[in-house]
Amino acid sequence: MNSQINIRAVKIEDAARLLEIYSYYVKETAITYEYEVPLLDEFKQRISHTLETHPYIVAESDGEIIGYAYAGKYHPRAAYSWDAETTIYLDNNFRGNGVGRKLYSYLEEILKAQGFVKAIALITPPMTEADNDVYRSVHFHENMGYKLSGRLTYSGYKFGRWFDTVTMDKMLCEPHENMESVKTFDEVRGQFGI
Repeated sequence: MNSQINIRAVKIEDAARLLEIYSYYVKETAITYEYEVPLLDEFKQRISHTLETHPYIVAESDGEIIGYAYAGKYHPRAAYSWDAETTIYLDNNFRGNGVGRKLYSYLEEILKAQGFVKAIALITPPMTEADNDVYRSVHFHENMGYKLSGRLTYSGYKFGRWFDTVTMDKMLCEPHENMESVKTFDEVRGQFGI
């Protein structure tokens, strides 16, 4: 890929393009366990809800969105407040070009600035040799410094077959006593010019 990659905060007007990217993963893969592509209004609400507290960013090439990444609550209990669940989706035509690494690295820097200690990813691993071309997220996360922390067997059923889910995590900041509260995305986004 020869063009410049620009990363910026998502805008609600981006929802249709993001949904277009996401729909491939819903219809063609078990990378997401969602069965139906969400309606545009619902997808906009998801974006708005995420932005209340967590980062949601997009990567553009020549003015076109080619991928996005965001974080959210890992678990609603208060003691998990310093953990963030990370998610990334790329236009299927742009996978394997370094865009994902750039997006995820940027997302992690924002999470660090917010005060998150750990990033957690829930991933559908390949179940057969034939799956290796599609289900590459475990390898991607390993390259990003994530460690395998668990596996739930037979946890997702889609397309008439069962899939496992693996949990991978990465320390973002050093944990210590008397942790300060995590900042919202709005409180730190100015540091990143987004």
